[in-house]
Amino acid sequence: MMARTGFCDSRPLLDPCKKNSTQTEENRVPLRTWANTCAVKARRAYNEGEGLRSGQQHKAENKDERRWIQRLPLSADGIMDYAQKKGSTPSVDGYKEEAVLNHLHRVQVLPTLRQLVPGLLQREIEVAMDKLGLLFDRTYAWDVFSDMMRSQLNGALPNGELPRPFTDTTRAILVDWLIQVHEVFSFSEETLYLAVHLLNRALCQIEVSISSLQLLGVVCLFLAAKKEECLLPEVSELCYLMAHTYTKKQLLRMERRVLSGLRFELSHCPPIHFLLLSAYIARCSDKVICMARYLLELSLLEGQCVLYLPTHLAGAALHLARRLLQEAATPEGEAAWCIASNIHLGSEATLFNIMQIMAIAAAKAHMRETRATYIKFSTVETLHVSMHPALKNAPCLLGLPCFQI
Repeated sequence: MMARTGFCDSRPLLDPCKKNSTQTEENRVPLRTWANTCAVKARRAYNEGEGLRSGQQHKAENKDERRWIQRLPLSADGIMDYAQKKGSTPSVDGYKEEAVLNHLHRVQVLPTLRQLVPGLLQREIEVAMDKLGLLFDRTYAWDVFSDMMRSQLNGALPNGELPRPFTDTTRAILVDWLIQVHEVFSFSEETLYLAVHLLNRALCQIEVSISSLQLLGVVCLFLAAKKEECLLPEVSELCYLMAHTYTKKQLLRMERRVLSGLRFELSHCPPIHFLLLSAYIARCSDKVICMARYLLELSLLEGQCVLYLPTHLAGAALHLARRLLQEAATPEGEAAWCIASNIHLGSEATLFNIMQIMAIAAAKAHMRETRATYIKFSTVETLHVSMHPALKNAPCLLGLPCFQI
């Protein structure tokens, strides 16, 4: 697969068919020296009450006297515009979260429900960001969320066209290999999404030959790890994974090129954060969350998804996961979903287009050569969601012709 795209040879990482039992431990170079002294980072299942970063203490609720409102209508880009307005009080301020959700389904007047949603959304986001460990002080929850909504526009790409001679297939093979390297080092999900985002931007702004494409991908993963991880791989380990085709000097030189080309702008709000926020607010089950994470990671391989905003990708993945699993609906669950759907305020046509791309990718995932994500989400920890029988008929579920499966 690497030979057809001009990539160098690389170490075998994930093999779905057989284990590399013939390779002895003496022939293997250890990937990390600290791996023998530090415990392996456990795979995280995002249950309710579990922080996004392990070991993080949840701080006590701090009652903020500031009041926030939602300023309508939406801006031209479809993102909610949040602004502070002193002296205004949300209609549900003072109520407990559980009481509001328990009685929300009794509200029959539609205009009244529209008035309740902005205040409920603020309350739910503050609780969700605190529980997921996305901030250290709950006082600034709404400020952080507002900045997340605005900052996603900064990293938006003008178009999804790749410079010659790169193709979407070449890019998909590289991203699939990066997912395997990401699994080897047990990096967080944020690191993977940031690495692919940096790769997409670098391909548009830096002139790179096809022989250096794999080196560019590793450098983007290395930069993402520097921003998101506490423990970093050594440069020699990264060169080992590329079969020492590139030297340390070449890797560090490429790192300087990427940083200069991107003007040291490495910030990115990943779609996984919006997905987890929406899933927590909507009271989604663990299986729905795992399925949505699987669909969202599959979108990293699709060149068509490069142009969409993180909120749109997260919303489409969660919508499609709920439709595929078809869990029993409850009044409280539907009310919570009504509130959560306000986070990803894209048009219905946009969300449906993304859902179609994800559905086709999920239906073909088990037959493709780029199967790292499929294998990753076929384990017990991920509830075997990639092997769910409903995925094979996902395109037909959205009205697509069956010949595309």
